[in-house]
Amino acid sequence: MAPQEKVRLQKSPVTIAHISDFHIGSYHFVSNLLNRTIQEINEEGPDVVIITGDLTNEGFRQEYNTARAYVNNLECPRVIVVPGNHDSRNVGYLHFEELFGERFTRMEIAGVDILAVDSSEPDLDNGRIGRERYKHILQAFARPDSFKVFALHHHLLPVPGTGRERNIIYDAGDLLEVLIYSGVHLVLTGHKHVPYVWELEGMYVVNAGTVSSLRLRGHTKPCYNLVEIREDEVLIYRKYPFGERDVIACFEPGAHGGRHVISGVVKEIAGLEME
Repeated sequence: MAPQEKVRLQKSPVTIAHISDFHIGSYHFVSNLLNRTIQEINEEGPDVVIITGDLTNEGFRQEYNTARAYVNNLECPRVIVVPGNHDSRNVGYLHFEELFGERFTRMEIAGVDILAVDSSEPDLDNGRIGRERYKHILQAFARPDSFKVFALHHHLLPVPGTGRERNIIYDAGDLLEVLIYSGVHLVLTGHKHVPYVWELEGMYVVNAGTVSSLRLRGHTKPCYNLVEIREDEVLIYRKYPFGERDVIACFEPGAHGGRHVISGVVKEIAGLEME
């Protein structure tokens, strides 16, 4: 793979609001936190809102109806939603498709390519992407000069402060290799309710905390992320509802593609020519 070209945006900055893990239906859910977050996002006016799953707690229809009502209050014209493991409980993924649409979304915004995928498995806490989708990921990020964002519910790397690792997706290693080979700049995830940022081979993996649940670990607080993408700089903020925001990552969207040699196994899966 040739080295990635410099990112070229059609506007600057392109802004993304990243929220996750509402858990509507749980007794830990706090409606004021979600209402406040929606108000703050509407005031921010992002180009796109990405919701990385667990809108509901048990995947029941009434929980989905409530989630749909909350999401309808977002004024942003572009809202991307993927289900989480809680949303796929009790055959809840059927309600997701009826109320939110496809479980896989591909979108281009002013030079930013976004691919959001469903990583959930019905009635399981862990998840997978699956080898059959690697080729589609490579195709979605084929443009050499775009800023590339991949979104899913489950985390790809262990998150400190979350105890024993049990819920990372089954094919995390292969998927990470495909994403790095594709030149992905930013991965947005949720699931663990603990915000964190990893940098791996020039790719930033950003876990969001829960935005409206008090099912928290240690001293973490409900929060969400705001992303500002420019051609020469990317700023990622952690925002607390009713509170301040802090910079948690700042990096240049450099040409990191091509540094990593993809394995023969993934080449075969993705249908790439062997070198």
